[in-house]
Amino acid sequence: MKDLIKYVAQVLVDHPEAVAVSEVGGEQTSAIELKVAKDDIGKIIGKQGRTARAMQSILSAASGKIKKRSMLEIIK
Repeated sequence: MKDLIKYVAQVLVDHPEAVAVSEVGGEQTSAIELKVAKDDIGKIIGKQGRTARAMQSILSAASGKIKKRSMLEIIK
């Protein structure tokens, strides 16, 4: 899951070297924390949050395959 979110984020931003992804998880749920450069936060969130919602949808679909709930958290 981390690799998927990291790949998508690196493609979207201007500073791909600044992308950091960590996973905090339990047995049934996990939180994927995404950190990007300050200049790139707007690109990750997108207009009215559309890009962030799309990334969350991709994460939900992928986590459904492994029967685990995942949440995306964008950290400033």
